[in-house]
Amino acid sequence: MANEIKVLLAEDEAALGQIIKESLETREFDVILCENGDKAFEKYQSQTPEILVLDVMMPKKDGFTLAKEIRAIDDTIPIIFLTAKSQTADVVEGFSIGGNDYLKKPFSMEELIVRINNLVSRTKVQKASELLNIGGFTFDFPKQQLQYKSEDRVQLTHREAHLLFHLIKNKNKVLDRTLILNKLWGTDDFFTARSMDVFISKLRKKLNQDKSIQIINVRGYGYKLTV
Repeated sequence: MANEIKVLLAEDEAALGQIIKESLETREFDVILCENGDKAFEKYQSQTPEILVLDVMMPKKDGFTLAKEIRAIDDTIPIIFLTAKSQTADVVEGFSIGGNDYLKKPFSMEELIVRINNLVSRTKVQKASELLNIGGFTFDFPKQQLQYKSEDRVQLTHREAHLLFHLIKNKNKVLDRTLILNKLWGTDDFFTARSMDVFISKLRKKLNQDKSIQIINVRGYGYKLTV
């Protein structure tokens, strides 16, 4: 259904993961179940979920580490941690790295559903204000779509959208190259820098219908979007 909430669930206990998945699906949620943090990160990048429900203790990559990696490139998606840990320090750590909510096992499905719905609704309200205008373009950041005047919308990739968002938010200012590389790519080495150059070239092409818009390369510092 079109109004299904897409949930990325990372839970290494197979039986529990399946129970949560099936329970959510009977209530018309779209659930992507992963058994470890590595797989969950792959699915996050390819499936564009609306919310993450992450078990803290997982093999290969734990929930806290996974959340840190995702928060480095996405500061809006809501995150709920699931854990058997009850120490205050663990709860504090979960919130400090960007978690929005924390459920201790065992928990009721009704409580999980209420928390998912509340967080997704709140995030949608916040994102509704992220409709940005630049020259003759309207940029719908939540949907990652760019529209020139009344023409058809163009779908951007996740990184294109986030890069354009930061360029617009820093319009007529230099966007620090190192800062944005670490935020969107997680590193600022030579190869990611070249990758960013490719994404900048793609954005220039998508914005070239409005000749007043320029993305200027400020050598040694970064990029500046001007109108």
